[in-house]
Amino acid sequence: VIPTFDVLHKYGPDYKAVFVGDASMSPYEIAHAGGSVEHWNAEAGHVWLSRVLAQWRNAVWLNPVREQHWGYTHSIKLVRELFGERMYPLTLAGLEAATRELSRKH
Repeated sequence: VIPTFDVLHKYGPDYKAVFVGDASMSPYEIAHAGGSVEHWNAEAGHVWLSRVLAQWRNAVWLNPVREQHWGYTHSIKLVRELFGERMYPLTLAGLEAATRELSRKH
């Protein structure tokens, strides 16, 4: 296990970041310290995602959940907002769109 801070400090802002996951969790895990159901989190998930996005402004999120179902999960909406709408479906078209986004100059 590599601590997140180590990853943030090892790879500079010139790197691009791709996150893959369903972003489906309790909204409290994103919005509140102590909101994790598995362990005590001293800081809310949005704090960590903000750190990640401050380090790598060129980042996207690939979501395997069908895009038409994203609206049913509040945490997906929260992550999508944090990523500035740079969440894409994990499909060929989604990969193409994410790649185009990562290729843009920020």
